Amino acid sequence: MSSDVAIKVDNLSKCYHIYDKPHDRLKESLYPRVQRLMGRTPGVYHRDFWALRDVSFELKKGETVGIIGRNGSGKSTLLQLICGTLNPTSGSIDVRGRIAALLELGSGFNTEFTGRENVHLNAALLGLGKEQISQRFDEIVAFADIGDFLDQPVKTYSSGMMVRLAFAVIAHVNADILVIDEALAVGDTFFTQKCMRYIRQFQSDGGTILFVSHDIATVSSICQSAIMLFAGGRQRPIVGPAESTCKQYLNQIYDDPARVEYVERQRFMSARVAATTTVPLHRIFTGATPEINTYVVSEFRRNAESFGKGGATIFDAGFFDEDRTRVSVVIGGQPVRFLVRAKICQRIAYPAVGVMIKDRTGQLIQTDGTDRTFRHHELVFEAGDEVEVSFCFTMPLLLKGAYTINVALAEGLGDDHVQHHWIHDALKIEALSGPVANGTGGLLTSGITIEVVRQAPEIAQ
Repeated sequence: MSSDVAIKVDNLSKCYHIYDKPHDRLKESLYPRVQRLMGRTPGVYHRDFWALRDVSFELKKGETVGIIGRNGSGKSTLLQLICGTLNPTSGSIDVRGRIAALLELGSGFNTEFTGRENVHLNAALLGLGKEQISQRFDEIVAFADIGDFLDQPVKTYSSGMMVRLAFAVIAHVNADILVIDEALAVGDTFFTQKCMRYIRQFQSDGGTILFVSHDIATVSSICQSAIMLFAGGRQRPIVGPAESTCKQYLNQIYDDPARVEYVERQRFMSARVAATTTVPLHRIFTGATPEINTYVVSEFRRNAESFGKGGATIFDAGFFDEDRTRVSVVIGGQPVRFLVRAKICQRIAYPAVGVMIKDRTGQLIQTDGTDRTFRHHELVFEAGDEVEVSFCFTMPLLLKGAYTINVALAEGLGDDHVQHHWIHDALKIEALSGPVANGTGGLLTSGITIEVVRQAPEIAQ
């Protein structure tokens, strides 16, 4: 096994015995012995089900590999074999480095124990000593952010709270390899973004990740390569670059006759509903885009995760109408105004304010800032100033789902700048509909204005 390989899987197979009736299991444990003593051929009372068959691949150190496939294709089984919670029927697995795994929801938790007790239990199982757990306990609790539920039994937790606690533990055990099974499919948008920031930092630090997900966009975004598994091991796994393998996965899904039949049945049912609600039938079959793409916007999160030198504090941000009234609903394709308000704590030369819209995987969808527009104006903010930056742009058309907005205030030109206040996920946007996405790039900004309010010295203090 090469020194640059973290995991090597060679011809790995896993077979389960399936019994049609409960008493068949008992028969198989007793009858064959008797039959052998009588000189008869032992009977078989089970059917073989191959969850995996002849899977081989190498995961190099520092690489992120996605595992994709339909339900029942053996994705979770593969991870359990690699983590050692299952024994293979045949084949071998070689692992170099400490593994931290987030497998099935709630796995590794004792539901009768409190969250606090489960933190100690899980961290110990992952190789941390008592002193190490004590040193990192506060960081784990802060990352999980489940409040008073920490001292409640885990059986009272929601699925999102379980993921918060489990991910917080594996994020603080200094693992060499992360194994994650559909963890990001559960939980709120803000915690998902926090997990994605951790994953990207883990990648940049040279960590190795094995990642299972049905979310093809996430796999394409964070993985260099991918492995597509097939149910029952009927076909050898496909191993290749993440983007091309995900395309093959989509082709497999949409070329499935059973799926086509299901889609046609759903279209027929939709047509029947349309006929009874006087919706024109051509709207059902032509796939016409809804005229309105509605996005619901959350309140500004004052306690959101942030960082910076502290020369300025962003205290408000959001969408506002022409009368400076905050709005909680915006329409895709329509002009909008996004305001960022900040208190200046020290003199800032060449200030720059930025706005970034991200998808659920942390990928930047749209961005804009004041740097290019105002870099030749030699702007200066003085200590005690209150600043309002207004971005006017056409609201991009986004795919249905959850998005978040980062806001930031820095000092300096271009990449040569100092970050004074950067807020992760200051707001959430919930796209209720929308069939297209504009992709990454700048916002279609029609204008940026900066208003500075000079304050009296006593107020500035």
